[in-house]
Parts: sequence; C-alpha cells; structure tokens
Amino acid sequence: MAIENSIAGSILPNYNLLQKSKLKVVGEVYLSISQNLLVNPGVRLEDIKEVHSHPMAILQCLEYLEKTNWKIVESDDTALSAKQLHQHKGKHTAAIASKLAAELFELDVIAPNIQTMKNNFTRFLVLQREKEAVEITNANKASVYFQTNHSKGILAQVLTLIASGGINLSKLQSMPIPGSTFKYGFYADLEFENKQQFNKVMASIESLTNSVKIFGIYQKGKIVKG
Repeated sequence: MAIENSIAGSILPNYNLLQKSKLKVVGEVYLSISQNLLVNPGVRLEDIKEVHSHPMAILQCLEYLEKTNWKIVESDDTALSAKQLHQHKGKHTAAIASKLAAELFELDVIAPNIQTMKNNFTRFLVLQREKEAVEITNANKASVYFQTNHSKGILAQVLTLIASGGINLSKLQSMPIPGSTFKYGFYADLEFENKQQFNKVMASIESLTNSVKIFGIYQKGKIVKG
C-alpha cells in the first residue's frame, strides 16, 4: 500500500485505512515513479482538453500541467484512468499513468516523464493479515500510532524520550482524532538498532501516551536510485 511520495508527501487516506484494517506491516519498498501522459492512438497534444489521474500523480506533475489550459479530473487510480481512457476511446482526454498502463491498454505515451522532479520515489508498505504475519528477524524499523492527553508540552516529552533512547524518528504524521475538537493522534516511524531498544523506548513513553498501536516491526527498505 502506498503511504508517501517524495514529491507530494503523505497519502493521508491510507493512514486511515491502516488504522481500520486488521493488517500488519511486515516490510517496506521504495519504488522509483515515472509519470507519463497517455492518449488513445492518433490523439495529438493540441487535441487534449482534460486530463484524468489520481490526485497524488497530479500533484507530482503540477509544473507540467500548469503550463496548459487542460481541465484536471481526479480519479481513484492511475491505471484505472488509463483503462477508462481506452474504454471510452476519448479523443480529447488524456491520462497520467505508467508506461506499463500504456502497454496494457494500448495507449500512446505522448509525453514521457512529466513528473516535476525526476528523482521521484513512492514508499509502499508491505502488509499481511494479522493471523499470517510472522516476526521479522533483524527488524530495525517500526510504524506506530499513539495519542497523548494533550497537556502542555506532552508531545515534546514523548519525542525527547524517543531521542534519548537512541531511536531515530524518521517520520511523524499528525491526524485528527475522529469526534474530537482539534485533537490529534500521531503516526510515527521509528528506526532502531534492535528490538530490545525499541521495546525499552515504548515502555518509557507508556505513561505519557494512550491508544498506542504498533502496526508492524520490520526491516527498513532501501532506496535504489537508477
């Protein structure tokens, strides 16, 4: 499941899906992302009037899109946009998607690599059903969620304990707590040397936090640049 992009940032709806699901994070993968403008065969750039794609893909290509007068239409998925473009045989519509999507749906890549930054990566979480998930050996990263009592300085205290425990807080994402008035829970990615170190830090912040949930303890992924 995609969770963040190096250009467009966090994919917030997917954090909510993770919270509601009964899935465990067992790993992570970083993939280099290339966004391409796809059209039906014979369609020219000057024929295009609107472009369809997932909101994250659109954000990644804003610099290119802002130079046009095209109508931007958000969809649920990049590949779905390509599929619907193929099915409807649109002559004035384009989609932003991968080159593989172009191959699958017999579309032309009229403009390749239109993402604003060529160094474009998306981080994906590898998920398993809780009953099937097994302990990961040599784990050095964890994804967790916690809430505090929102008293003055409480979050700073939690973060100080994490840092003093020798753990790197590689990501902190706040999300509103449903039903509250501007109160927030926090999704955190923690990097550590061994599981014992992680467990010790989690125990140290126990009195300062509530609703703690560990989504998974796994091995940190590697970013491979082409």
